[in-house]
Amino acid sequence: MNKIVLFTIGALFATSLISAQKINPPAGRIAIVADGNSPDPDDLGGTAVSLALLRSAGLENRLVHYSHCCDLVVVHRISEAAEHERHAMMQTTCDGTARRWGGYDHITFYDAKWQLEQTIKDLSKAINASSADDPLWIVEAGEPDIIGFALDATPKEKHKFVKVISHHPANDNSGDFYEWQDILNFGVEEVRIPDQNIKLKVVESQWDWAMNHPDDRIQFVWLMGKMAEVDDVVKFQKGKWDCSDAGMVLYWITGANVKDGLKQGTVDDVELLLLDYLTKNPK
Repeated sequence: MNKIVLFTIGALFATSLISAQKINPPAGRIAIVADGNSPDPDDLGGTAVSLALLRSAGLENRLVHYSHCCDLVVVHRISEAAEHERHAMMQTTCDGTARRWGGYDHITFYDAKWQLEQTIKDLSKAINASSADDPLWIVEAGEPDIIGFALDATPKEKHKFVKVISHHPANDNSGDFYEWQDILNFGVEEVRIPDQNIKLKVVESQWDWAMNHPDDRIQFVWLMGKMAEVDDVVKFQKGKWDCSDAGMVLYWITGANVKDGLKQGTVDDVELLLLDYLTKNPK
């Protein structure tokens, strides 16, 4: 019996250490530009997980910009009605996750397509505040156009303090106004990690722990990803729970390219951080 108790205590202690070691962000602030109004609805789960991860890591105050629906030109594979639905779903994901998890009163979640001017102005403000000691890390979770417009609206001397994280050429090459090389030509630092779909676009059953969890904060995160799975515009999300873009946030939380961040995050990594936070912060 004593051995079992000691083993249990040791396991809990090890889990605590693992969690503590994972939260090791680099200096600076973070901005996220997502789509979700394009034919791929994965940003629903990605947004919910990204916000929950930042809150769980105690880094929510370092989020200085979040915009969604950055696919600025109408895509004919999605109807006008479905497009409007996606905008509403993305806004609900942002506002609903922020309200339930808390800590985001300082952030306005902008709809990039419907609030284009305000979105560019807000991201430009974050770029202008950047310095060597306080760089801006921009997570490219959608088309690069908003990033390009904001860079174009800010002084060139600030761009050397901007780092853009990308994990997939599908985002890089989908811009209607800027190509990836255009973004790099501004003088920003490219921070590239492997395709996060490999381990974060998974069969639904890997998220049963969240679906069955008694805390509504976790249930809401699961529900946002499920909304993408039941999407009736695309078929490639069927049977999948996808938070692939949140892998870039997980990478930043764990150190990015400054402190050897987690380049290929898994659902287990997400679960560990979120549940550790809930244990320490019960409702």
